[in-house]
Amino acid sequence: MLNSKQLIEITGISRATLNNYVAQGILPNPVVKTPIGDGNRATRLGYFDEDAVERIKQVQSLKKQGLSMAEIARQLSTPANATRSPAKLAVVPADGSARSVEGTPTPPSRTSSPQMGFDIAIDELPGPAYMVNNNFELIWWNEAAREQLFGVHTPLAGDLGSRNLLKVLLAAKTDPLGLADLLRPHLAAGKRRLAQPALLKLYSALEAQQLSLLQEVLASVEKLESVGKGPLVHFPILLRDVPGTSEPTPFDLYACFYREGILFTYSPIELKNDYLLEFLRHRNYVINELLKKRKPCLTDVTVMVADLQNSVKICAELPAEEYFELINAIWQQSEPIFRKYYGTHGKHARDGMVYYFFPQPDCDHRLNAIQCALELKQLMVSLTRIWQARKGWFSELCLNIGLNSGQEWFGSYHAGGHVEFTVLGETINFASRISDFARQGAIWATKSMLSQIDAATRSTINFGIARRTQGKESVFVRETYASINSLLDDEGLRNSKFSDIERVPLTEIRAIDLVSPPAPRD
Repeated sequence: MLNSKQLIEITGISRATLNNYVAQGILPNPVVKTPIGDGNRATRLGYFDEDAVERIKQVQSLKKQGLSMAEIARQLSTPANATRSPAKLAVVPADGSARSVEGTPTPPSRTSSPQMGFDIAIDELPGPAYMVNNNFELIWWNEAAREQLFGVHTPLAGDLGSRNLLKVLLAAKTDPLGLADLLRPHLAAGKRRLAQPALLKLYSALEAQQLSLLQEVLASVEKLESVGKGPLVHFPILLRDVPGTSEPTPFDLYACFYREGILFTYSPIELKNDYLLEFLRHRNYVINELLKKRKPCLTDVTVMVADLQNSVKICAELPAEEYFELINAIWQQSEPIFRKYYGTHGKHARDGMVYYFFPQPDCDHRLNAIQCALELKQLMVSLTRIWQARKGWFSELCLNIGLNSGQEWFGSYHAGGHVEFTVLGETINFASRISDFARQGAIWATKSMLSQIDAATRSTINFGIARRTQGKESVFVRETYASINSLLDDEGLRNSKFSDIERVPLTEIRAIDLVSPPAPRD
C-alpha cells in the first residue's frame, strides 16, 4: 500500500486534490493508521491501494479531454463511495478547548488562478461548511452541512430570521448532551464577536421551548472563555459514524472570522490535510468566493442611492483624464466611510453609487446609513475645496442622496468573474427616485424609515422640511414631513418621473448628534 505522502509524490498532485478525489468518490476512503518509524509530526496517515496511482492517471487523462470534475466523478466513482449515505454527525470536542491558529493571513497573489493552487472550490470542501452573518444567521452553507448537520433535505427558508444558526441546530439535534458538544464552539465564537446585549438579542430569536433547552445545555457546559484574537480559531472534534471507519474520526473545526461574519468548516485530518488551513488563510479570495455564493434571502435593508449632481456639466468642463481622476477620487475616498458603517456595495452606475445597509447585532442599520450619508456630504465639501483651488472654478461637487428602508429579497447577479449585489423591490426604486429629487447635496429619507428608529434616538437627528413664508423666506421646520407632490408644487415644478412616489412622505436630514460610530470588527 502507499501512504498519502507517497501517492502525492508519485502522481504530482496536491493534498487538496487528493482529498477532493476522496470526497467525490473517485478514490476510496483510505485506511488510516500510524506510520511505523515516522518521526514527523503526523500521528496518522491515510493508506491507499497501489492501483490509486492508475486511477489518478485516468483522472488526469480525462481532464485533458475536457471533461469536468463532476463528469469524471460520475464515471470513476468507486463502488464503496458511490453507495455511501450521508453521515450522521455526533460532534464531540476532543478536549473541549479552542486555540488560535498562529500565522498572518497570506494575501492571494494578483496573478493567481481562481483555484489559488488548490483543486477545490468553496462548494467542494470535504466536510460540512457554513457561514453566518454578524447576527448568527446562515447566509451560505454546503450540501454536507444541510444534510448532515442541519438535518434538512429541503432548502432552508428565505427569511433570515428563520436561519438563526442556534435555532437551526436546536431544531436538528434534540439530545442535550450532543447539543452541548455541538454548541460549544459556536457559542465560544459568538462570545468573541458579539457583546453581551447582542448575545441576548441572538437568544431572543429562539422560541420559548428552544430557549429553555439552550439554557439547560449551557448549564451543563463549563464557563466558556473567549477565544483568541487570531483570524482562525481551531476546535478539535470527533465525528462519529463516518462511512468507512469503525472508530470516531478526528476532524478540525475552524472558525474563520471576517468583517462580514464567521465561516465554520469541518475538515478530516486523516490525510494530514493542513491544506485547508492554508486555503482559509487566503482571506480575500475565500470571502469573495463566499459572498459570490451567498444564498438569496428576505431581509430588512436600508438602501442608499447617491448621484453626482451636474455630472454632465462637470464632464464637459474637465479633460477626460481629470474627470476620471475626480470620479475615482470620490469612489476611493468614500469606500472607507462605507466600510466604517457596514455598507455593502451594490453597483456604480456611471458616476453614482448604490449601497445596502443590513441589520447588525450592535448597531441600527438605518442610523448607519444616515451617519454614512452625512460623512459623505463632508467628504464632498473637502473635495470641492481641493478641485476649486486646483481648477480655479466655482462648481460645487455634490452627492444627492436618497435613503429608504424596507424588507426585500437580497441576492447577486453573476457575469463571468463579475458579481453585482442587488435588492429587488420598491425599496431601491424609491431610494433612486428620491436621489433624483434631491438637490445641492441634500440627504432625503422616507418617513417610514425614520419612524422605525426609536423616539429617543430619532430626537438626536436634525430633520425636517424647508418652508417658505409669505415673504418668500425659507424656514426649516424640524421634525416634519412632506410629499414630493407638495414640494414640487411649492417650487412650481412638475415631473412625471416622480409620479410613482409623489405621495410618499419625505424629510431632509441635515445633521445627527450621535458621536459614536459602530465599533470595528476583526
